[in-house]
Amino acid sequence: MNILVLNVGSSTLKFQLIDTDETKIAESTDRRLARGQIERIGGEAVITLSAADGRPSKTSEQIRDHAAAVEHVIGWLTSPESGVPITRVAEIEAVGHRVVHGGERFTHSTLVDDEVWRGVEELIELAPLHNPHNLRGIAAARAVLGAGVPQVAVFDTAFHHSLPDTAYLYAIPYQFYRRYGVRRYGFHGTSHRYIAYRYRQLTGRSREATKIITLHLGNGASACAIVGGSSVDTSMGFTPLEGLVMGTRSGDLDPAILEFIAVKEGMTLRDVDAMLNKQSGLLGVSGLTADMRELLAEESEHGDRRARLAVEVFCYRAKKYIGEYLAGMNGADAIIFSGGIGENSPEIRSRILAGLDWFGITVDDGKNQAARGAEGRIDADGSRTELWVIPTDEELLIARDTWRVVNGAELRY
Repeated sequence: MNILVLNVGSSTLKFQLIDTDETKIAESTDRRLARGQIERIGGEAVITLSAADGRPSKTSEQIRDHAAAVEHVIGWLTSPESGVPITRVAEIEAVGHRVVHGGERFTHSTLVDDEVWRGVEELIELAPLHNPHNLRGIAAARAVLGAGVPQVAVFDTAFHHSLPDTAYLYAIPYQFYRRYGVRRYGFHGTSHRYIAYRYRQLTGRSREATKIITLHLGNGASACAIVGGSSVDTSMGFTPLEGLVMGTRSGDLDPAILEFIAVKEGMTLRDVDAMLNKQSGLLGVSGLTADMRELLAEESEHGDRRARLAVEVFCYRAKKYIGEYLAGMNGADAIIFSGGIGENSPEIRSRILAGLDWFGITVDDGKNQAARGAEGRIDADGSRTELWVIPTDEELLIARDTWRVVNGAELRY
């Protein structure tokens, strides 16, 4: 089954076309037929497209809205010039959508019908920066492909529905949870779920025997404690702002800071919230950039003090969460790095894991340096805990979930 996977933002559309079915899932022979993205939708858009693992082509064109972006992608996919082995729109048999927030209602991937649509709409107040754009992507795909093509929503929050109440509740008056759903939901669930699945596949462990800590480190970053294959704690909370230091997000902070800064700077709470989400994190501490690669270069080549400080704060916060989860889980069989930074930066992995000797955690420097964007163990001989790098593949998981939902197969978490 050819499944189009869409991840839609305010002015972006990322896609992959993946061929999968029951046999391909079982044998891990799913085929990635194409991928790409359209940026700056609503104006002169930047369009990047590639078939299979071919060299991407980059062009620009006026793309007025998300429906036009989906139409452009499908027109390219079915054109002879693309090199993609489909020629008709009808050969795209289903669409899987990344949807950020499923609240407490959507605990599994689900077929989008009118009731589900309304449910995602009702959750917009919990994810005003994401769910409206996700719905826009679903509407665009329906408009271009027709109502007969199944649309499946795969929720970022769904994997964390197994959090115990001791992990998801905040120590504020309980009625705010009862009235408004104020609790920790967690995000990046699709990534953490894929990493846990792939770890089991690589090691031969059963789901029940899996006790791991996963670190998705990129511009957005989160940690997850997974016991028996289920999420039992995670660093992101009511919104993706909580937890680790990120590219432009602050992560954990004293909430009294919001009013203090608002009064001192004459800012509204909305202004402060925007500052914490878009001007903080690595960018805020360094005053330079949110890009970890650039910060490491500034630190090593120019000795920039604030670049070094931003990197150290990032690594220290991640280390604290590892310690927290090791305590909460009574140890872990493995710590796994993923995401753009986690997969590609041996330096950051080394800094995060340094000084954990008391836990019996030791890194093999040679293995760590060799694991750049590729799967592999990086722990030294005798390390009590396995250390892994496992590149995430959220799109593959979305495609597989879409196939399972459309065909009535059991969803595997």
